[in-house]
Amino acid sequence: MRKAYHFVLAAILTGASLLSLTACGSKAKASELTPVTLNEVAHSIFYAPQYSAIELGYFEDEGINLTLVNGAGADKVMTALISGDADIGFMGSEASIYTYANGSKDYAVNFAQLTQRAGNFLVGRDDQPNFKWTDLKGKKVIGGRAGGMPQMVFEYILKKNGIDPVTDLSIDQSINFGLTAAAFTSNDADYTVEFEPFATGLEKEGSGHVVASLGVDSGYIPYTAYSAKKSYLEKNPEVIQKFTNAIQKGLEYVNSHSSEEIAKVIQPQFKETDVATIATIIERYKAQDTWKKDTVFAKDSFELLENILEESGQLKERVPYEELVTTTYSEKAAK
Repeated sequence: MRKAYHFVLAAILTGASLLSLTACGSKAKASELTPVTLNEVAHSIFYAPQYSAIELGYFEDEGINLTLVNGAGADKVMTALISGDADIGFMGSEASIYTYANGSKDYAVNFAQLTQRAGNFLVGRDDQPNFKWTDLKGKKVIGGRAGGMPQMVFEYILKKNGIDPVTDLSIDQSINFGLTAAAFTSNDADYTVEFEPFATGLEKEGSGHVVASLGVDSGYIPYTAYSAKKSYLEKNPEVIQKFTNAIQKGLEYVNSHSSEEIAKVIQPQFKETDVATIATIIERYKAQDTWKKDTVFAKDSFELLENILEESGQLKERVPYEELVTTTYSEKAAK
């Protein structure tokens, strides 16, 4: 079990590797489709609507030949987007705010939101059915990168529960994104903050227990969204519309099908994880209302994100919603 788990970890962390996206529902030739490179922040079951769209052929149906790249972190995704190595980036929208605030003229604009809750979980050494966030006082926790959504949401929850992230506990932020689960099995941390399938992986190998959901305890948050450079949006509005249409279809699929049905569809994206485990993870995400019904990135959600950035000390001055978000494509896709 451990060997298989770490094999999955190694595969997911190959940031430069490209995932073959052979969809099952389209007969169109690749030469007849528009090539689009999508760089994602992580390869996780958390993004099931996206993989459903891939495996069901929704992108090809929209005339897109999609290449998926695992960026392994929002900062790396944004770098790829700005440099032109990626056409579309999928990450926490805080990265677009940072880029805009730093004065970039060709900044990233968010055009479609996918998740509305945090997708990570707090994993402890022991099963704690009566866990309270105050149990973290005096403990050591493996956290995330400063300024990244996982870490900021974690700190947001701590503060909501009267816990000072600096003085009341020790948060290890030295471990690279995606390596935290492996590190947890061999170091002295009491808890770790993990995405799926790592959280369930730790449970299966007997190294930890999920004790809390950051998605539940933080409330509704615009956790991940799709963005493209302003210049790309201006030059390729039809491509962005077709891409958004495919994601909308993916959302509609996961919101209208069972966890077992979804698991069978997206299993080719997670070949080292059995269908039953994928279904369990999907059900966990479904139960906490993870996925939106449409891709519209509302203004109040954006302002909540800025509140979190301000509280974490990452944002000195507010940036305009109208500059960094467009709902043109998502509103059309939802009709």
